Amino acid sequence: MGSVLDTENQSYAKLMIQLLYQGQWVLFSIILAALLVSLSFHEFGHAWVAKRCGDNTAQRAGRLTLNPISHIDPMGLMMVVFVGFGYAKPVPINFWNFKHWRRDTILVASAGPMSNLILAFLSAFVFYIVPFFPEVIWPWLRVTIYSSITINLILFVFNMLPLLPLDGGRVAVAILPRQLGQLFARLERAGIVIIIIALFLLPWLGSQLGLDFDVFNWLVLQPAQYLMIFITLVVGI
Repeated sequence: MGSVLDTENQSYAKLMIQLLYQGQWVLFSIILAALLVSLSFHEFGHAWVAKRCGDNTAQRAGRLTLNPISHIDPMGLMMVVFVGFGYAKPVPINFWNFKHWRRDTILVASAGPMSNLILAFLSAFVFYIVPFFPEVIWPWLRVTIYSSITINLILFVFNMLPLLPLDGGRVAVAILPRQLGQLFARLERAGIVIIIIALFLLPWLGSQLGLDFDVFNWLVLQPAQYLMIFITLVVGI
C-alpha cells in the first residue's frame, strides 16, 4: 500500500475508491477500521477530559465511550473515505461548567488530537508483537498498524491547526487575550470555507498554473511525516 503521507490529501480517497474497484475488500476494511478507531478515540478524548474538568454534558449524551456508533456521522465518514475530508459528530461541551475556563478549554480542545498522537505511539509498539502471530497474517497486521499510525498522525496535525472550527482554533481562542479571542471566535463560520479552499481550490488552481499550492501537504502531511520518523526512532521499529 502506498504511503498516504507521501501524496496529496485527495490521494487517500483515490486509494479507497481504487481498493473498492479492484475488489480488495480486506485491505479496504482494514483501513476503514483504523479510521473508525482513530475517530472514536479522538471524540472519546474530548468527552473524557471534559468530564474530568467538571462538564458531564458529553457523558449524558452517551459520548463517553469508544463505541464508533456513538461518534461516527455517516455522511461525514463517507466524505472522509471518498473525498479525503470529512467529520465525526461534534462532542457536546458546555464551557460554562468548567471551573477554570481558559485552562480547561485548552485541555478539552487538545484532548482529541492528543488521543490520536498517543494512539499512533501505541500502534507503533504493536509492531513488536507481530512475530507472535501466525506468519501468514503478518502482512495484514503490518498494514493495519501502519494505517493506524498514519491516520492518527494526520488527524493530530490537522486538528491542531489554529483555525476554527478545528481543535487548534479553540486552543487559540483560549490562549489569546480576551478581546482578541472573541474577535477570532467570530471567524468560526468562515473557518470551514477557508479549509475547503485550502484543501481543494488552491491545489486545483496551482495545478492549472503549474505551481505548488498544496497547503495541506505543507501544513499537515509533511509535519505528519516528520512525526512518523520521530516515532519510528523513539520506538525503534
